[in-house]
Amino acid sequence: MVLDIFTNTLNRIWPVIAIFLCVLITVRLAYLITNHKKIELYKEVFGLIFVIYILLLFELLTATDTNPYHGVNLKPFTEITRYKFGTRLFNINVFGNILIFIPFGLFISSYLKSKKVFSVLFISIITSTFAELVQLKIGRSFDIDDIILNVVGSIIGYLLYLALKKLKQKLPSCLKKDFIYNILSLLIFAGIIYWLIHRIGII
Repeated sequence: MVLDIFTNTLNRIWPVIAIFLCVLITVRLAYLITNHKKIELYKEVFGLIFVIYILLLFELLTATDTNPYHGVNLKPFTEITRYKFGTRLFNINVFGNILIFIPFGLFISSYLKSKKVFSVLFISIITSTFAELVQLKIGRSFDIDDIILNVVGSIIGYLLYLALKKLKQKLPSCLKKDFIYNILSLLIFAGIIYWLIHRIGII
């Protein structure tokens, strides 16, 4: 269910993503070459994936209306408990709100090099609250439950960051070289682009 929403979103905005990435990659490469900066490929790829994610998140939060309720809900767990576990609406409104913010928590944690969860918690609360206020202004709803679920997703992303960081520390030194990360990041990025292209049927 959530994957279908994700695919439909891609179908709507893939031209925006394609043009945005083309401009971003071109300008970024020109900057690195002109200023004789060292190209750390895996960091650049990580940044591009973050851009794709933010564009998708923007579209999901502003254009996909999966909840027929319009208005303001300030009572925690009202909407969460309104849906029967395992139903389509439950998966979309509960699991969906968690899943879409897991990458957010991961990216923010990686960028901040967070050792404690408070910074990620603060940023995710501010971001999710602001998104809910925007949704209220465009005819959707402000739901405290969405904020709670988004924050849970961000915390899961933070925990995933810590797990990956610990895993990296335990790797042998030969697997900590930049070229290993560069190759892996290129393969992952190429895999994502290939999957997206075929998923939305561009070719």
